[in-house]
Amino acid sequence: MHDIRFHAAIAELPAAAWDALLPEPNPFVSHAFLQALESSGCIRPDWGWQAHHLSLHEGERLVAAAPLYLKGNSHGEFVFDWSWASAWERAGGQYYPKLLNGVPYSPVPGPRLLAGCDERAPALQLELVQAMRHEAERLGLSSLHANFLPAQELAAFGADWLARSDVQFHWHNRGYRDFAEFLAALNHKKRKNIVHERRQVALSGLAVEWRSGDSLGDEEWSRVHQLYEATFDMKGNHAALTSAFFARLGELGPAIQLALARDDGHIVAMALFVQGGNVLYGRYWGASVDVPGLHFELCYYRGIDYAIAQGLQRFEPGAQGEHKLARGFLPARTHSRHYLVNRDFRAAVANALADEAAAVDDYAAELAAHSPYARREAAPR
Repeated sequence: MHDIRFHAAIAELPAAAWDALLPEPNPFVSHAFLQALESSGCIRPDWGWQAHHLSLHEGERLVAAAPLYLKGNSHGEFVFDWSWASAWERAGGQYYPKLLNGVPYSPVPGPRLLAGCDERAPALQLELVQAMRHEAERLGLSSLHANFLPAQELAAFGADWLARSDVQFHWHNRGYRDFAEFLAALNHKKRKNIVHERRQVALSGLAVEWRSGDSLGDEEWSRVHQLYEATFDMKGNHAALTSAFFARLGELGPAIQLALARDDGHIVAMALFVQGGNVLYGRYWGASVDVPGLHFELCYYRGIDYAIAQGLQRFEPGAQGEHKLARGFLPARTHSRHYLVNRDFRAAVANALADEAAAVDDYAAELAAHSPYARREAAPR
Protein backbone atom coordinates (compact mmCIF):
# COMPACT_ATOMS: atom_id res chain seq x y z
CA MET A 1 0.00 0.00 0.00
CA HIS A 2 1.12 3.53 -0.76
CA ASP A 3 0.69 6.82 1.04
CA ILE A 4 -2.88 7.91 0.22
CA ARG A 5 -3.67 11.63 0.07
CA PHE A 6 -6.66 13.75 -0.89
CA HIS A 7 -6.39 17.27 -2.28
CA ALA A 8 -8.81 20.21 -2.26
CA ALA A 9 -7.21 21.64 -5.41
CA ILE A 10 -5.37 20.23 -8.40
CA ALA A 11 -2.73 22.92 -7.81
CA GLU A 12 -1.55 20.91 -4.79
CA LEU A 13 -0.21 18.29 -7.20
CA PRO A 14 2.74 18.93 -9.56
CA ALA A 15 1.60 19.31 -13.16
CA ALA A 16 4.45 17.39 -14.76
CA ALA A 17 4.08 14.44 -12.36
CA TRP A 18 0.29 14.32 -12.88
CA ASP A 19 0.54 14.45 -16.68
CA ALA A 20 3.26 11.77 -16.67
CA LEU A 21 0.64 9.35 -15.30
CA LEU A 22 -1.69 9.74 -18.30
CA PRO A 23 -1.69 6.54 -20.38
CA GLU A 24 -2.80 8.57 -23.40
CA PRO A 25 -2.81 12.31 -24.26
CA ASN A 26 -6.42 12.92 -23.24
CA PRO A 27 -6.73 16.70 -22.73
CA PHE A 28 -9.69 16.57 -20.34
CA VAL A 29 -7.70 14.91 -17.55
CA SER A 30 -4.59 16.98 -18.14
CA HIS A 31 -3.44 19.09 -15.22
CA ALA A 32 -3.79 22.28 -17.29
CA PHE A 33 -7.44 21.63 -18.19
CA LEU A 34 -8.48 20.72 -14.64
CA GLN A 35 -6.52 23.67 -13.26
CA ALA A 36 -8.23 26.00 -15.73
CA LEU A 37 -11.64 24.83 -14.46
CA GLU A 38 -10.69 25.34 -10.84
CA SER A 39 -8.89 28.65 -11.17
CA SER A 40 -11.63 30.28 -13.27
CA GLY A 41 -14.56 29.75 -10.92
CA CYS A 42 -16.18 26.73 -12.61
CA ILE A 43 -15.58 24.36 -9.66
CA ARG A 44 -17.56 25.76 -6.73
CA PRO A 45 -19.35 24.12 -3.78
CA ASP A 46 -22.43 26.28 -4.39
CA TRP A 47 -22.59 24.79 -7.90
CA GLY A 48 -22.21 21.27 -6.52
CA TRP A 49 -18.49 20.76 -7.20
CA GLN A 50 -15.67 20.48 -4.66
CA ALA A 51 -12.29 19.06 -5.66
CA HIS A 52 -11.19 16.05 -3.63
CA HIS A 53 -8.48 14.61 -5.88
CA LEU A 54 -6.81 11.36 -4.91
CA SER A 55 -3.08 10.63 -5.09
CA LEU A 56 -0.84 7.70 -4.22
CA HIS A 57 2.77 8.38 -3.23
CA GLU A 58 5.99 6.48 -2.69
CA GLY A 59 7.68 8.91 -0.34
CA GLU A 60 7.13 12.20 -2.13
CA ARG A 61 6.95 10.65 -5.60
CA LEU A 62 3.51 10.66 -7.20
CA VAL A 63 2.81 7.17 -8.59
CA ALA A 64 -0.96 7.26 -9.27
CA ALA A 65 -3.85 9.72 -9.12
CA ALA A 66 -7.52 10.19 -9.91
CA PRO A 67 -9.64 13.30 -10.57
CA LEU A 68 -12.18 13.16 -7.77
CA TYR A 69 -14.97 15.49 -6.64
CA LEU A 70 -17.44 15.80 -3.80
CA LYS A 71 -20.75 16.44 -5.57
CA GLY A 72 -23.67 18.28 -4.02
CA ASN A 73 -25.94 17.51 -6.99
CA SER A 74 -25.78 15.59 -10.26
CA HIS A 75 -25.40 18.52 -12.65
CA GLY A 76 -22.60 18.44 -15.21
CA GLU A 77 -22.03 14.67 -15.09
CA PHE A 78 -24.05 13.31 -18.08
CA VAL A 79 -24.60 9.92 -16.44
CA PHE A 80 -27.90 10.70 -14.82
CA ASP A 81 -28.76 9.34 -11.37
CA TRP A 82 -31.48 11.79 -10.36
CA SER A 83 -33.99 8.94 -9.88
CA TRP A 84 -31.59 7.13 -7.55
CA ALA A 85 -31.18 10.28 -5.47
CA SER A 86 -34.94 10.78 -5.29
CA ALA A 87 -35.57 7.18 -4.24
CA TRP A 88 -32.89 7.24 -1.54
CA GLU A 89 -34.13 10.53 -0.11
CA ARG A 90 -37.77 9.35 -0.13
CA ALA A 91 -36.55 6.42 1.97
CA GLY A 92 -35.10 8.87 4.48
CA GLY A 93 -31.49 8.82 3.31
CA GLN A 94 -29.18 11.63 2.23
CA TYR A 95 -27.87 11.04 -1.28
CA TYR A 96 -25.67 14.14 -1.51
CA PRO A 97 -22.82 14.72 -1.22
CA LYS A 98 -21.44 11.81 -3.20
CA LEU A 99 -18.02 11.13 -4.72
CA LEU A 100 -17.42 11.36 -8.46
CA ASN A 101 -14.38 10.05 -10.32
CA GLY A 102 -14.73 11.96 -13.57
CA VAL A 103 -14.24 15.23 -15.44
CA PRO A 104 -16.55 18.20 -14.81
CA TYR A 105 -18.99 19.18 -17.56
CA SER A 106 -17.34 16.83 -20.07
CA PRO A 107 -19.10 13.63 -21.28
CA VAL A 108 -15.86 12.42 -22.83
CA PRO A 109 -14.56 8.85 -22.39
CA GLY A 110 -10.98 8.74 -21.19
CA PRO A 111 -8.65 7.67 -18.40
CA ARG A 112 -9.92 8.12 -14.85
CA LEU A 113 -7.41 5.98 -12.95
CA LEU A 114 -4.09 7.60 -13.78
CA ALA A 115 -1.34 5.07 -13.21
CA GLY A 116 0.89 5.22 -16.26
CA CYS A 117 1.01 2.33 -18.70
CA ASP A 118 3.71 -0.02 -17.43
CA GLU A 119 3.28 -3.40 -15.74
CA ARG A 120 2.42 -1.75 -12.41
CA ALA A 121 -0.63 0.07 -13.76
CA PRO A 122 -3.32 -2.58 -13.09
CA ALA A 123 -2.30 -2.96 -9.44
CA LEU A 124 -2.17 0.80 -8.95
CA GLN A 125 -5.60 1.18 -10.54
CA LEU A 126 -7.01 -1.38 -8.11
CA GLU A 127 -5.45 0.56 -5.25
CA LEU A 128 -6.99 3.81 -6.46
CA VAL A 129 -10.45 2.23 -6.61
CA GLN A 130 -10.04 0.76 -3.12
CA ALA A 131 -8.90 4.12 -1.74
CA MET A 132 -11.91 5.91 -3.27
CA ARG A 133 -14.28 3.35 -1.83
CA HIS A 134 -12.77 3.59 1.64
CA GLU A 135 -12.99 7.38 1.47
CA ALA A 136 -16.70 7.27 0.57
CA GLU A 137 -17.35 4.97 3.51
CA ARG A 138 -15.16 7.03 5.87
CA LEU A 139 -17.08 10.19 5.01
CA GLY A 140 -20.43 8.44 5.38
CA LEU A 141 -21.42 9.12 1.78
CA SER A 142 -24.21 7.36 -0.07
CA SER A 143 -22.25 6.49 -3.19
CA LEU A 144 -19.22 6.70 -5.45
CA HIS A 145 -19.37 7.01 -9.23
CA ALA A 146 -16.82 6.63 -12.04
CA ASN A 147 -18.07 8.04 -15.35
CA PHE A 148 -17.00 7.59 -18.98
CA LEU A 149 -14.40 4.94 -18.27
CA PRO A 150 -12.15 3.48 -20.97
CA ALA A 151 -12.44 -0.25 -21.51
CA GLN A 152 -8.97 -0.92 -20.11
CA GLU A 153 -9.96 0.43 -16.68
CA LEU A 154 -13.17 -1.55 -16.20
CA ALA A 155 -11.37 -4.54 -14.65
CA ALA A 156 -10.34 -2.39 -11.67
CA PHE A 157 -13.96 -2.17 -10.52
CA GLY A 158 -15.19 -5.28 -8.72
CA ALA A 159 -18.48 -7.15 -8.90
CA ASP A 160 -20.04 -4.97 -6.18
CA TRP A 161 -19.87 -1.99 -8.53
CA LEU A 162 -22.95 -1.49 -10.68
CA ALA A 163 -22.34 -1.24 -14.42
CA ARG A 164 -24.06 1.18 -16.76
CA SER A 165 -23.64 1.74 -20.47
CA ASP A 166 -24.90 4.30 -22.94
CA VAL A 167 -24.43 5.26 -26.59
CA GLN A 168 -22.58 8.15 -28.17
CA PHE A 169 -21.82 8.77 -31.85
CA HIS A 170 -18.21 8.88 -33.05
CA TRP A 171 -16.69 9.44 -36.48
CA HIS A 172 -13.84 7.17 -37.53
CA ASN A 173 -11.22 8.06 -40.10
CA ARG A 174 -10.87 5.25 -42.63
CA GLY A 175 -7.85 6.88 -44.24
CA TYR A 176 -9.88 9.41 -46.24
CA ARG A 177 -7.81 11.71 -48.45
CA ASP A 178 -10.36 14.53 -48.20
CA PHE A 179 -13.99 15.30 -47.38
CA ALA A 180 -15.09 14.29 -50.87
CA GLU A 181 -13.76 10.77 -50.34
CA PHE A 182 -15.60 10.56 -47.02
CA LEU A 183 -18.80 11.67 -48.77
CA ALA A 184 -18.30 9.01 -51.43
CA ALA A 185 -18.34 6.33 -48.73
CA LEU A 186 -21.87 7.28 -47.65
CA ASN A 187 -25.05 6.00 -49.23
CA HIS A 188 -26.66 8.23 -51.83
CA LYS A 189 -29.38 9.71 -49.62
CA LYS A 190 -27.04 10.71 -46.81
CA ARG A 191 -24.48 12.10 -49.26
CA LYS A 192 -27.11 14.21 -51.03
CA ASN A 193 -28.39 15.59 -47.71
CA ILE A 194 -24.92 16.67 -46.56
CA VAL A 195 -24.18 18.36 -49.90
CA HIS A 196 -27.46 20.25 -49.59
CA GLU A 197 -26.73 21.38 -46.02
CA ARG A 198 -23.26 22.59 -46.90
CA ARG A 199 -24.59 24.48 -49.94
CA GLN A 200 -27.12 26.30 -47.74
CA VAL A 201 -24.30 27.66 -45.59
CA ALA A 202 -22.16 28.51 -48.62
CA LEU A 203 -25.03 30.57 -50.08
CA SER A 204 -25.82 32.32 -46.78
CA GLY A 205 -23.11 34.93 -47.20
CA LEU A 206 -21.40 33.98 -43.94
CA ALA A 207 -17.62 33.61 -43.94
CA VAL A 208 -16.56 30.41 -42.17
CA GLU A 209 -13.02 29.99 -40.86
CA TRP A 210 -11.05 27.49 -38.77
CA ARG A 211 -8.86 28.95 -36.04
CA SER A 212 -6.47 27.68 -33.39
CA GLY A 213 -7.48 28.87 -29.95
CA ASP A 214 -4.13 30.53 -29.28
CA SER A 215 -4.70 32.83 -32.27
CA LEU A 216 -7.84 34.48 -30.85
CA GLY A 217 -7.69 37.83 -29.14
CA ASP A 218 -9.44 38.77 -25.91
CA GLU A 219 -12.44 40.30 -27.68
CA GLU A 220 -12.88 37.21 -29.85
CA TRP A 221 -12.78 34.92 -26.80
CA SER A 222 -15.31 37.15 -25.07
CA ARG A 223 -17.62 36.86 -28.07
CA VAL A 224 -17.20 33.07 -28.20
CA HIS A 225 -18.21 32.85 -24.54
CA GLN A 226 -21.24 35.09 -25.15
CA LEU A 227 -22.46 32.72 -27.85
CA TYR A 228 -21.88 29.68 -25.59
CA GLU A 229 -23.76 31.35 -22.74
CA ALA A 230 -26.66 32.39 -24.96
CA THR A 231 -27.16 28.79 -26.08
CA PHE A 232 -27.60 27.65 -22.48
CA ASP A 233 -29.84 30.62 -21.63
CA MET A 234 -32.06 29.88 -24.63
CA LYS A 235 -32.64 26.33 -23.34
CA GLY A 236 -33.16 27.45 -19.76
CA ASN A 237 -29.95 25.80 -18.55
CA HIS A 238 -27.09 27.07 -16.43
CA ALA A 239 -23.91 27.98 -18.33
CA ALA A 240 -21.36 26.71 -15.84
CA LEU A 241 -18.21 27.60 -17.76
CA THR A 242 -17.15 31.17 -17.00
CA SER A 243 -15.71 33.80 -19.31
CA ALA A 244 -12.47 33.47 -17.32
CA PHE A 245 -12.35 29.77 -18.24
CA PHE A 246 -12.79 30.55 -21.94
CA ALA A 247 -9.98 33.06 -21.69
CA ARG A 248 -7.80 30.34 -20.14
CA LEU A 249 -8.57 28.04 -23.07
CA GLY A 250 -6.60 30.36 -25.28
CA GLU A 251 -3.53 29.53 -23.19
CA LEU A 252 -3.77 25.80 -23.98
CA GLY A 253 -2.21 26.27 -27.40
CA PRO A 254 -3.26 24.21 -30.42
CA ALA A 255 -5.23 21.80 -28.20
CA ILE A 256 -8.14 24.23 -28.66
CA GLN A 257 -9.62 24.67 -32.13
CA LEU A 258 -12.64 26.63 -33.32
CA ALA A 259 -14.91 26.90 -36.34
CA LEU A 260 -16.18 30.48 -36.59
CA ALA A 261 -18.83 32.04 -38.81
CA ARG A 262 -18.68 35.79 -39.44
CA ASP A 263 -21.16 38.24 -40.87
CA ASP A 264 -19.48 41.45 -42.05
CA GLY A 265 -16.49 40.55 -39.88
CA HIS A 266 -18.48 39.94 -36.70
CA ILE A 267 -18.54 36.46 -35.12
CA VAL A 268 -22.14 35.23 -35.26
CA ALA A 269 -21.63 31.52 -34.64
CA MET A 270 -18.95 29.26 -33.21
CA ALA A 271 -18.13 25.64 -32.48
CA LEU A 272 -15.32 24.87 -30.05
CA PHE A 273 -13.20 21.70 -30.22
CA VAL A 274 -10.47 20.15 -28.09
CA GLN A 275 -7.74 18.01 -29.66
CA GLY A 276 -5.75 15.39 -27.83
CA GLY A 277 -3.48 12.82 -29.43
CA ASN A 278 -5.28 11.36 -32.45
CA VAL A 279 -8.77 12.44 -31.38
CA LEU A 280 -10.82 15.59 -31.93
CA TYR A 281 -13.55 16.35 -29.40
CA GLY A 282 -16.49 18.61 -30.18
CA ARG A 283 -17.56 20.58 -27.12
CA TYR A 284 -19.53 23.84 -27.33
CA TRP A 285 -21.69 25.64 -29.86
CA GLY A 286 -23.46 28.97 -30.07
CA ALA A 287 -25.04 31.20 -32.70
CA SER A 288 -26.82 34.55 -32.86
CA VAL A 289 -28.23 33.86 -36.35
CA ASP A 290 -30.57 31.19 -37.65
CA VAL A 291 -29.06 29.81 -40.84
CA PRO A 292 -30.15 26.39 -42.15
CA GLY A 293 -27.34 23.86 -41.94
CA LEU A 294 -25.01 26.14 -39.95
CA HIS A 295 -24.96 23.96 -36.84
CA PHE A 296 -24.05 20.89 -38.87
CA GLU A 297 -21.43 22.79 -40.86
CA LEU A 298 -19.58 24.15 -37.83
CA CYS A 299 -20.04 21.32 -35.35
CA TYR A 300 -19.67 18.31 -37.66
CA TYR A 301 -18.48 18.92 -41.21
CA ARG A 302 -15.70 21.36 -40.36
CA GLY A 303 -14.56 18.97 -37.62
CA ILE A 304 -14.46 16.07 -40.08
CA ASP A 305 -12.55 18.26 -42.54
CA TYR A 306 -9.99 19.09 -39.87
CA ALA A 307 -9.68 15.47 -38.67
CA ILE A 308 -8.99 14.28 -42.21
CA ALA A 309 -6.45 17.04 -42.88
CA GLN A 310 -4.61 16.30 -39.62
CA GLY A 311 -4.78 12.52 -40.00
CA LEU A 312 -6.72 12.08 -36.75
CA GLN A 313 -8.21 8.68 -36.04
CA ARG A 314 -11.48 9.71 -34.44
CA PHE A 315 -13.85 12.63 -33.93
CA GLU A 316 -16.15 12.57 -30.90
CA PRO A 317 -18.70 15.40 -31.27
CA GLY A 318 -20.31 15.12 -27.82
CA ALA A 319 -23.12 13.33 -26.03
CA GLN A 320 -26.43 12.14 -27.47
CA GLY A 321 -27.93 13.01 -30.83
CA GLU A 322 -29.29 10.39 -33.22
CA HIS A 323 -29.11 13.00 -36.00
CA LYS A 324 -25.35 12.44 -36.01
CA LEU A 325 -25.84 8.96 -37.47
CA ALA A 326 -27.04 10.42 -40.78
CA ARG A 327 -23.86 12.51 -40.93
CA GLY A 328 -21.32 9.71 -40.73
CA PHE A 329 -21.06 9.17 -36.98
CA LEU A 330 -21.47 5.60 -35.77
CA PRO A 331 -22.76 4.39 -32.39
CA ALA A 332 -20.13 3.74 -29.72
CA ARG A 333 -20.74 2.45 -26.20
CA THR A 334 -19.74 4.38 -23.09
CA HIS A 335 -19.24 2.86 -19.65
CA SER A 336 -19.61 3.90 -16.03
CA ARG A 337 -19.38 2.14 -12.68
CA HIS A 338 -21.28 2.95 -9.49
CA TYR A 339 -20.78 1.87 -5.89
CA LEU A 340 -23.76 2.36 -3.58
CA VAL A 341 -22.70 1.91 0.04
CA ASN A 342 -26.02 0.52 1.32
CA ARG A 343 -26.41 -3.09 0.16
CA ASP A 344 -30.22 -3.05 -0.02
CA PHE A 345 -30.19 0.16 -2.03
CA ARG A 346 -27.50 -1.30 -4.28
CA ALA A 347 -29.61 -4.42 -4.92
CA ALA A 348 -32.70 -2.36 -5.77
CA VAL A 349 -30.79 -0.19 -8.24
CA ALA A 350 -29.14 -3.29 -9.75
CA ASN A 351 -32.59 -4.66 -10.61
CA ALA A 352 -33.55 -1.42 -12.34
CA LEU A 353 -30.26 -1.35 -14.23
CA ALA A 354 -30.90 -4.82 -15.66
CA ASP A 355 -33.93 -3.47 -17.52
CA GLU A 356 -32.00 -0.35 -18.54
CA ALA A 357 -29.11 -2.42 -19.92
CA ALA A 358 -31.47 -4.50 -22.07
CA ALA A 359 -33.04 -1.33 -23.47
CA VAL A 360 -29.64 0.19 -24.27
CA ASP A 361 -28.53 -3.02 -25.99
CA ASP A 362 -31.67 -2.99 -28.14
CA TYR A 363 -31.17 0.68 -28.96
CA ALA A 364 -27.54 0.14 -29.98
CA ALA A 365 -28.53 -2.82 -32.16
CA GLU A 366 -31.23 -0.77 -33.87
CA LEU A 367 -28.77 2.05 -34.58
CA ALA A 368 -26.20 -0.38 -35.98
CA ALA A 369 -28.79 -1.59 -38.46
CA HIS A 370 -29.08 1.89 -39.98
CA SER A 371 -25.52 2.66 -41.00
CA PRO A 372 -25.20 5.73 -43.25
CA TYR A 373 -22.39 4.10 -45.22
CA ALA A 374 -22.89 2.43 -48.57
CA ARG A 375 -20.81 -0.46 -47.30
CA ARG A 376 -21.71 -1.12 -43.70
CA GLU A 377 -18.95 -0.21 -41.27
CA ALA A 378 -18.97 -1.20 -37.65
CA ALA A 379 -17.48 1.10 -35.03
CA PRO A 380 -15.40 -0.48 -32.24
CA ARG A 381 -17.43 -1.42 -29.15
